[in-house]
Amino acid sequence: MKTDFKNGDYDTVGFSEDGRRLAYIDQTLLPNEVRFVETDDLNEMRQAIYLLKVRGAPAIGVAAAIGVYVLANKLMYMGYHEEDMFLQALQMQAEVLASARPTAVNLKWAVNRMMNRAQTCVGLGVDGIVDELKREATLIRDQDIEVCRKLGENGLEVLEKGQGILTHCNAGRLATVRYGTATSPIYLGQERGYDFKVYADETRPLLQGARLTSFELASAGVDVTLICDDMAASVMKQGKVQTVITGCDRVALNGDAANKIGTLGVAVMAKHFGIPFYIAAPTSSIDFSIPSGDSIVIEERDGDEIKNMWYEKPMAPEAAKTYNPAFDVTDADLITGIITEYGIVRPPYRQTMRELRDTIKREKEKANEMRGHE
Repeated sequence: MKTDFKNGDYDTVGFSEDGRRLAYIDQTLLPNEVRFVETDDLNEMRQAIYLLKVRGAPAIGVAAAIGVYVLANKLMYMGYHEEDMFLQALQMQAEVLASARPTAVNLKWAVNRMMNRAQTCVGLGVDGIVDELKREATLIRDQDIEVCRKLGENGLEVLEKGQGILTHCNAGRLATVRYGTATSPIYLGQERGYDFKVYADETRPLLQGARLTSFELASAGVDVTLICDDMAASVMKQGKVQTVITGCDRVALNGDAANKIGTLGVAVMAKHFGIPFYIAAPTSSIDFSIPSGDSIVIEERDGDEIKNMWYEKPMAPEAAKTYNPAFDVTDADLITGIITEYGIVRPPYRQTMRELRDTIKREKEKANEMRGHE
């Protein structure tokens, strides 16, 4: 895992140098401290995801994939040499890891992909299964890097030099291994002299826009302005924003998209002012099994994040109730397009999403066929 943060040569999540532990940047400490953490403990890995030390749908998926491998490797060293017992123990631990957060589809997607791979390797012995799981986790990591770069190339198609871009939450490099999703076209544009001006909502209640997005973009030399969430409408009205791009944690078959709380409001405002609103979504974040956003489980977090977390003294009376959902669902009719590694999906989403699903299926069949010939 690359760790040269000062020179921008770093990965958000990856393998430890010895290849036996999960390594990640503890994002709860940013922007004041950059700390790389390594662990092979199940509870620590689960807590890292639950407590948002590792966050962002793609990064969560990569962390989960590497986590499953790390757990498998640890079980082997603990003496699980019979395949049946090994797979049963690994399945139990994988389910614990997958339960860390309910909304981001990448978490369960990565765990399921790793466990399916383990099942296809039955007969190779435990050491053989572990070796294949490391290869699969490495592939998932490398695919995330490549997918994010493709998202950037496709996203640049809808942007022009010098534009003002508004983003919400953190769909940046810190939400993936490298590049980011919504910020990938910004980074590629920075490399090519597009001179974007980015407005980053602070994003309550956990301030990922302030602590992470503005931090990483400023560190990369991007012209970024941090604004409070309730300033987005005014900035749009002043003509400073020509495009909105956000990430997402899950997209439904009809194009509804779940993202950090407040995204729905940004989309409504963008439509009012006639500003294109795009979602950047790797296809691993698309859940073709759910018909609409009504099926997406929304995580509700501790109200302490609103009342106490960022203050020396409580900022609300103890008796006041709180409502603190982590996400909201943006309706498909508010979304101009969904930027994926396969191109930009546009309305009518029920049709174009099915076409995308068929494309992904064909690509997987080709990949499996090539794997079979190896």
